[in-house]
Amino acid sequence: MNLQERDKAVNWHPYTQMKTANDTIPIVRGKGVHLYDNEGKQYIDAVSSWWVTLHGHAHPYIAQRVSEQLNTLEQVIFAGFTHEPAIQLSENLLQLLPNNQQKVFYSDNGSTAVEVALKMCIQFCYNKGKEKTKILAFKNAYHGDTFGAMSVSGRSVWTKPFGEMLFEVIFIDTPTSENLESIKNQIKNCADEIACFIYEPLIQGAAGMLMYEAQNLDELMKFCREQEILMVQDEVFTGFGRTGKLFAANHLSENPDIMCFSKGLTGGTLPMGITTCSNEIYNAFLSDDKYKTLFHGHSFTANPLSCTAALASMELLLNEETQNNIQRISEQHFQFSAILKQHSNVENVRQTGTILAWEFKNDQGTSYFNEIGKMLYDEFLSRGIIMRPLGNVMYLVPPYCITSEELNFIYKNILEVLDRFKIEEETNASFNQKFV
Repeated sequence: MNLQERDKAVNWHPYTQMKTANDTIPIVRGKGVHLYDNEGKQYIDAVSSWWVTLHGHAHPYIAQRVSEQLNTLEQVIFAGFTHEPAIQLSENLLQLLPNNQQKVFYSDNGSTAVEVALKMCIQFCYNKGKEKTKILAFKNAYHGDTFGAMSVSGRSVWTKPFGEMLFEVIFIDTPTSENLESIKNQIKNCADEIACFIYEPLIQGAAGMLMYEAQNLDELMKFCREQEILMVQDEVFTGFGRTGKLFAANHLSENPDIMCFSKGLTGGTLPMGITTCSNEIYNAFLSDDKYKTLFHGHSFTANPLSCTAALASMELLLNEETQNNIQRISEQHFQFSAILKQHSNVENVRQTGTILAWEFKNDQGTSYFNEIGKMLYDEFLSRGIIMRPLGNVMYLVPPYCITSEELNFIYKNILEVLDRFKIEEETNASFNQKFV
């Protein structure tokens, strides 16, 4: 059997209807912005392999550092023990975050980083003798696929099978200058019951790259602080340069109590999650009463290899070349967005830093299940570009090592695809592809 056949015989892929999905593409190696399949075809990874690969694939510096660590210490239980990579990573990360972030809790992925944050908030209230168990979150939110993370994510067909098992959440709209006062009134009516407010800052990624203004979030955060509602800032997607600054927090004047990280944390090299918090949160768990302990952990908590990959990635992120690349990509996106806005098949163009998104205009509306998404995905694959549209929402989240020429190649192909595709609605509400 070939690789595709062997894969189909044993593997179950994420977010994939296995009965109707295309055959998987076997990738045998990666270098920089490119991935290569088993037949030698080259693809530009325009979505950073699910938004994780900051510096490109198989980066030699990260690989060298991880290899050295592998020959020194590969794993040790983090309960009762520690090691240099974990200490150094915590020290380095906290220096970059808002100054109220003082402690680091390690886990293994973004969903779990959120789970830890929610448990911190609820038990913080419990340890303080306060009965506050409700959570505040944005409509259309996405915070992960574990049960707590699903609970604070927007209700949808994804969560419907588990609806009765998800805990109660108060959902609010993302803030605008027009709706801020009504949102404040909604919160004020139940503030005494709310343990925390969890939110994706500036960009709701999986919801379709929905973007909103920093100043309105600042105003909402200030109000939550006044109502003594803890704030959890989910920077799993927005962290490590994606918004044009190191963190979305750098766009804000208000500080959260807790922050969550994963994805770009290790430069896409190894899995890791981090939840940081203020000393106020941490101190609520310090007690002679052992029952006030945060009872949470993972076998691979603060894995030395993952910590080392994160340290190497952070060094690369902070160097002048990478920071210049982030600004160059942001500027190129800005210039291209002006062209997109003029295209008759495009609507709702938006950009924050290295993230550019737009919608393919069609009669089926904006939806993750819009059938145009698969057609666009296949078309770009045939052109050697990996894009993963969220239905009719198209977006670019490239690695920071992408060159201007490679970006221009992607832009050129985007315009060609937009020009060629014409979508007609059939009487049965399905869509067929036609080329003009």
